[in-house]
Amino acid sequence: MSDKAITVMVVEDEESFVEALTIGLEREGFRVVAVRDGGEALRRFASIDPDIVLLDLMLPTVSGVDVCREIRAASSVPIIMVTARSDEVDTVVGLEVGADDYVAKPYRLRELIARIRAVLRRRAEVAEPAGGRGDDTDTVFEIGDVQVDVDRHRVRVRGEAVTLPLKEFEVLVALMERAGRVVPRDRLIRLVWGHDYVGDTKTLDVHIKRLRARIEIDPSHPTCIVTVRGVGYRFRDAD
Repeated sequence: MSDKAITVMVVEDEESFVEALTIGLEREGFRVVAVRDGGEALRRFASIDPDIVLLDLMLPTVSGVDVCREIRAASSVPIIMVTARSDEVDTVVGLEVGADDYVAKPYRLRELIARIRAVLRRRAEVAEPAGGRGDDTDTVFEIGDVQVDVDRHRVRVRGEAVTLPLKEFEVLVALMERAGRVVPRDRLIRLVWGHDYVGDTKTLDVHIKRLRARIEIDPSHPTCIVTVRGVGYRFRDAD
């Protein structure tokens, strides 16, 4: 995807941040559409049809958490949460309702742009079949009760369709591709978020938690995605 075709929806009520982001992102070739409150973001989301959303946590009318939850219920568009708070609880809540990543204010524009590009690159890799697969060949993983059609971005669990946000889908695919083997935490982060990821590693833990809630019979005693303490995660081997 060319940067010039990328639309970034900036949801931010602090005018100084809006101006700085707009100037910085447009200088890098992105198209920026800024909205100033959560209600406006929800009303205009479909018409803007952004490629990625930069969403402030603290917004007038509707909070960033609620905006994220509503967008995620209807779309898998990448969402990066922007917060002035350093409270871990706020960060985890944002990730749990569907944000792909977060950055804390004040942030460096170069770091933010690197994260935007990494998220969009991974999205493109999931959406487009890798070279070497025939156009008429689907990549499907089926282990136990979980079936994943990679090329169609479809997941079925115990026969029921399950909708996953992009990052959860990517984590699941990365683990199922390596079923039966332990995937170290740092390798899983590189596979899903890219080599240039500079965020907090608890992002991975939150995505694993959300995945377990969707695919495990008893998320508190997981049998599909198993934690290997001190190393990483392993998806159960095929029967």
